[in-house]
Amino acid sequence: MESKSNNILLAFYGDDFTGSTDALEFLTRAGAKTALFIEPPTTEQLKKYPGLNAFGVAGKTRAMAPAEMEQTLLPAFEKLKQTGARHVHYKVCSTFDSSPTIGSIGKAIDTGYTVFRNKCIPLLVAAPVLGRYCMFGNLFARMGIGSNGKIYRLDRHPSMSKHPVTPADESDLRLHLEKQTSKKTGLIDILQLSNGSLQQAWEEVVQQGFEVALFDALYQEQLKLIGELIDAQANTGTLFSVGSSGIEMALGQHWNFTDQLTSRQAWDHPGKAAPLLVIVGSCSPITAGQITYAKSKGFEEILIDAPAICNNDQQSIHVAISKAVDFLNKGKHVIISTGGAGSQQTVNLPAAQLGGALGSIARDAVRQSPVKRIVIAGGDTSSYAARAMGIEAVEMIAALVPGAPLCKATAPGSSIDGLEVNFKGGQVGGEDYFEVLMQGNLN
Repeated sequence: MESKSNNILLAFYGDDFTGSTDALEFLTRAGAKTALFIEPPTTEQLKKYPGLNAFGVAGKTRAMAPAEMEQTLLPAFEKLKQTGARHVHYKVCSTFDSSPTIGSIGKAIDTGYTVFRNKCIPLLVAAPVLGRYCMFGNLFARMGIGSNGKIYRLDRHPSMSKHPVTPADESDLRLHLEKQTSKKTGLIDILQLSNGSLQQAWEEVVQQGFEVALFDALYQEQLKLIGELIDAQANTGTLFSVGSSGIEMALGQHWNFTDQLTSRQAWDHPGKAAPLLVIVGSCSPITAGQITYAKSKGFEEILIDAPAICNNDQQSIHVAISKAVDFLNKGKHVIISTGGAGSQQTVNLPAAQLGGALGSIARDAVRQSPVKRIVIAGGDTSSYAARAMGIEAVEMIAALVPGAPLCKATAPGSSIDGLEVNFKGGQVGGEDYFEVLMQGNLN
């Protein structure tokens, strides 16, 4: 389907970088030509990416207080609305990371309501292919995206219940949102979805005056039904929705079914990275396990003093870069890590400072070495790291691990320009994640 800059099917705003690449992946898999930008693109920027069906903006609102979120999202949503996109989606983490004081999804809903004025805002968080399921309003999550980990109710999830910034203490998403917005959330539950009464359930939620409609989902094929319903609501004007990349999956499956897009199933094998550079700002125990596994496979780990680099301690920064460049030039795979899992000093550091410092280290290390592929691990820090690396936009080039595609970076004037980049959230991947990225094994 040919697309003009004023005829975009979907524009999304991601609350962090890794979550935004997740949405990028599922739109691209559906066959939609998609680009992910660091800032809302200008008309001139969009012209550099002809034929786009969709685009996203990798934001950083997950790490913001509500007032700052509103200041950021109001102009961003207005710009996305001006593109004439059929859908505008506020993309959140599939584990609904948020609180009344940090990354408030309720504040995003309020702001979107002000700009788009939809009668009812669809809310879809379930993403079965990622191990995220919603049943009777309660969210369940597998331990590790792209893994075979156990499934837990969100408030009992070993990692999310202990998240250092937004610990999950409530699995019912309606109750979770009550603390963040005065808008009322209705539920379209799994039974209504399964018995063919989806349209009726939607109409009832709207008639009862709910401003938000939460959809349950257990199986991936159920998303197509939700996508069909959601897409129909956009016939009278731009529809604003909130949720995980389940929104992209739902609409993508629906558009495939109606032959609006041609699904892309085949990817060129990206080949092996020789060497691979990994930058870690994540505090997740899953990422810690991935580092341990990678070291057992010969990866070199360089531990850095996170508070020191955040304070722009040039000696610490120079030592980290020098060690990395030395290993990389010898063909060794390198992990530059803050030792974040279980480290309280890393947990308490501002994401902007830590991410910016890590991005600058990556940029300098690449300039002095033969690196062609980089992994940035850490949902809260990735947005800032990408900016420090000088990235303008990324486009997906291969599917390696669900929810974390391999991309090509456009970074004018930066050593990162044209390189392969991968951004990984803390919950993403099995223990062999970094080895998979090094090998370039297609998913």
